[in-house]
Amino acid sequence: MKRSDPAYVPSECLVYLIRASRRDNNEAWFERLYRILIERVLRSLPRAESSDGKTESLTRAVVRDKVFSRFVELLSADRGTYIDKLDYFEVRFDGAVASLRRDAQEQAWRDENRSQALEYDDSGELSPEVEAAAGAHDPFSASDFDDADYRLRLDAAIEALPTEQSRIIHMMRQGFPIDSKEPDVVTISKVLGRSEKTVRTYRDKAFAALRAAMGDGDER
Repeated sequence: MKRSDPAYVPSECLVYLIRASRRDNNEAWFERLYRILIERVLRSLPRAESSDGKTESLTRAVVRDKVFSRFVELLSADRGTYIDKLDYFEVRFDGAVASLRRDAQEQAWRDENRSQALEYDDSGELSPEVEAAAGAHDPFSASDFDDADYRLRLDAAIEALPTEQSRIIHMMRQGFPIDSKEPDVVTISKVLGRSEKTVRTYRDKAFAALRAAMGDGDER
C-alpha cells in the first residue's frame, strides 16, 4: 500500500482534504476520506459495551452518540458553507475530539443527575410525588393517541426527556419487555445494564413527565 493512501494521512490533514474536496465536488473522494476519519473518531471514544460484552453503559453510549452526531453535523454543514469550528480539527484533531467528548460527558452527567435527584427519596425508593404523578398513566393508550397532533406532541415530549428515560420509552414502544425470566429474551434491563427496579423507576418518572407535558396532570 502506498504511503499516499489516505489511511496513512494524519487526521488533521484528512479534515483539510475533506473540506477541500467540496471545491472539486468529488463525492467518491469525499466518501473515502469520510469513512477513514469517522473510524478514527469512533476509535477515540469509550465503548459502550462492558468488558464481558454482556451489558452496556448508557452514559458511554450517550457520549459516543453525542460526539459522533456533533462531528458529522459539523462536517455536513461545512460541505455547504465554511464552518469555523472545524478549524480546530485541522490544527489539533485529537484535542478537538476530546473537547467534544468532555462536553458530551458533562451533558450526560447533568441529565443523569437530574433524573436521579428527582426519582428517589432518602430511602432509595421512588418518591411518593413521582409515584402519584405517574400512577397508571400510559400515554400510548390515551384516547387521543389516534390524533396526529397528539402523537406529534408526544414525540416531542419524549425527546425532551433525560436520555435514559427517553431510551426506555422508545424501547417500550418497540415492544421490549422490562425484564424476563427467559434467558434468551432481549430486555430493557439487559440492554441498559440496569436492574428491573431501576428501569421501572425511570419509566414511572418518564410517564409522570409525559403526563405533565401532555396536560393530563393539570388540575381542573
